[in-house]
Amino acid sequence: MDDQTRIELEAAAFRRLRDHLAERTDVQNIDMMNLTGFCRNCLSRWYQEAANERGIEMDKAEGREAFYGMPYLEYRDKYQTESTSEQKAAYEISRPKE
Repeated sequence: MDDQTRIELEAAAFRRLRDHLAERTDVQNIDMMNLTGFCRNCLSRWYQEAANERGIEMDKAEGREAFYGMPYLEYRDKYQTESTSEQKAAYEISRPKE
């Protein structure tokens, strides 16, 4: 497989993941962090960092909007729920230790 095809396939897989997570607003970021070690905010940060590495100026809010498809605060207000004590406890156990 040539590099361009690989890049196109990786980009298509990323877009599908982004779109899938946009449809699954019932899945909370803290649950993703507890199970996978990353969440929508991580993905938006990685997107922002990739843009910055290529000389494209993008701040945190722009990266989040590119990934969430709307301003983060709007997404948060529409779909994010308050974390339960159980979710917070699971996060403390699962998060990487410094």
